[in-house]
Amino acid sequence: MKSNGQRRTAIVVSILAVLLAIGAAIRLSGGDDSAGEDATLPSVELTAAGDSTLSTDDLVGEPLVINFWYSACPPCANELQDFAAVHTQYGDEVRFVGVNAIDSVEKMSAFAGERGVTYELYQDRLAELQTELRLTSFPTTLFVAADGSIVERTGVLDESSLENKVIELLAAES
Repeated sequence: MKSNGQRRTAIVVSILAVLLAIGAAIRLSGGDDSAGEDATLPSVELTAAGDSTLSTDDLVGEPLVINFWYSACPPCANELQDFAAVHTQYGDEVRFVGVNAIDSVEKMSAFAGERGVTYELYQDRLAELQTELRLTSFPTTLFVAADGSIVERTGVLDESSLENKVIELLAAES
């Protein structure tokens, strides 16, 4: 029979082993929240309503906020109204784009429209952009400088946090 001290040591060692394994898995999957050094927006084709396409290369040239979301994701749905509000305030200075790989273009457009979204929405049909960026969770938002460099990658944002990030992006551009 083990003593209390031996049990405690075994538990601590087990917890440390699990934490190390989780950390290694996150690092291997690229699933951190940092943009990484020299990260730039990859070049892929996105699809809009009517099957028109847009290359992400065409997004470069102005400050950009890209929000990855889908309709069955509760935090995604909650933050869409906040994104719509911040877009209304800063849309003339920063381009807002919503990207969705799960919903159809019709579902995506209707769902976002019900929440006041008027900015551009695109479908990442084959999840190419998500794969290139190694996105592992939703929602994810990228803040991209006019030169295409990814300045920051975040998870869930409320209106105030999003506004602060947009102000930081604009300040870095000036």
